[in-house]
Amino acid sequence: MPPPGATARRRCQAPLPIPLPRVELPARFPSMTQHVTPAARLRGRVDLPADKSIAHRAALLAALADGTSHLVDYPSAADPQSTLACLRRLGVAIEPRGDLLQVQGVGLEGLHPPDGPLDCGNSGTTMRLLAGILAGQTFDTTLVGDASLSRRPMQRIAHPLAAMGARLDLTDGHAPIHIRGGRRLHGIEYPLPVPSAQVKSCVLLAGLFAEGETTVIETLPSRDHTERMLGLSAIDVDGRRYLSVEGGRRIAARTWMIPRDFSAAAFFLVAGAIVPDAEIHLPGVGLNPSRSALLDVLRAMGANITVKSERTRGGEPIADLAVSTSELRGVSVGGAIVPNLIDEIPILAVAAACAAGRTEIRDAGELRVKETDRLAAMATNLRALGARVEEHEDGLVIEGGRPLHGAEVDSFDDHRIAMAMGVAGLVAEGTTTVHDADCARISFPGFWTALERLREG
Repeated sequence: MPPPGATARRRCQAPLPIPLPRVELPARFPSMTQHVTPAARLRGRVDLPADKSIAHRAALLAALADGTSHLVDYPSAADPQSTLACLRRLGVAIEPRGDLLQVQGVGLEGLHPPDGPLDCGNSGTTMRLLAGILAGQTFDTTLVGDASLSRRPMQRIAHPLAAMGARLDLTDGHAPIHIRGGRRLHGIEYPLPVPSAQVKSCVLLAGLFAEGETTVIETLPSRDHTERMLGLSAIDVDGRRYLSVEGGRRIAARTWMIPRDFSAAAFFLVAGAIVPDAEIHLPGVGLNPSRSALLDVLRAMGANITVKSERTRGGEPIADLAVSTSELRGVSVGGAIVPNLIDEIPILAVAAACAAGRTEIRDAGELRVKETDRLAAMATNLRALGARVEEHEDGLVIEGGRPLHGAEVDSFDDHRIAMAMGVAGLVAEGTTTVHDADCARISFPGFWTALERLREG
């Protein structure tokens, strides 16, 4: 039942959107092959990119704010840049001011019709969160993405938005998404069918443009950046988490401080743990408890990781991390922890292949509908390197400790697969060749350079 004092809201019941013909997709990144050889040592400091999950949200909220906001340390990675490009097409003035980005907010009513489809690139966050905002506008819009993004499921946002009164027409359940303007939105109560921060954020952002109150109900918590940044208070009742937003809630202009990305740190935490004679320092990493579960998992595996100078930046906890060579052992991972390390499972699989004993990863079926099927991709690539991997519908079982050997592997146009296999190549005998490795710049443009500099440290 709803929390005390909650008003009655409509449950999510809506017809499925009508599919439309597919339109031409933007091109993906050019192909690049990366050769990785074993590392005898890794030493030094890595200045990680800013957190792209927070960056997307900061840009969107700054655009909807009343007044001028500043974004500190906004990342140059392709995904958050896609969000900026879409906002500019919607009439939002965004200009660099030294080390800052200045965003002239247009308020809830000030977005303008774009002159064509909005290209979200490879960014599911851009597409899903923008869809929530655009569902409440007076004009029509179309969201497109690259081939990878156009394979990702969009019914999961179309269904609750349709229940709010929006009209989204999908293409066989995927992008391109055609959003009809001029619809009158109303608040709903929506239990999330899967733990998804993107779906949660989409509904809450649409709630800003709806009459009455919109409530999202979580049974398994997902990353909580949107509710933190909107200043929403969660109510926990009988194991369910209620988040509500009132239609018309104004957003104040402010300075957004963006911490460094824990998901980017994950690759170097594993690299430092598995490579001999390694010591890597990672300053200013975001440690939001809804994002950093991998830290606990790696420590349970025996990783030598220290956390220093814990502090707060932009309302988010951060700290300096250091990792050194470790003797890892297998673990079992599943249940409520999985949504909080879902993006880190590819690199966790590399750690598992290098650990003594068996690692079992379960309840991670969501990885099959990311940029690629990440479970299948990691199983295929690790087997090519000589690891023993069983693939299950919702996870992987890895028998660690077998020597790895270099091989040709594929990124499958997925930045996290590319970077995970780059780390695996550091401990594989011979040369590991990662095809289509340039997709790493979707989230970490300097990844391959940073990896090489640690060899020289």
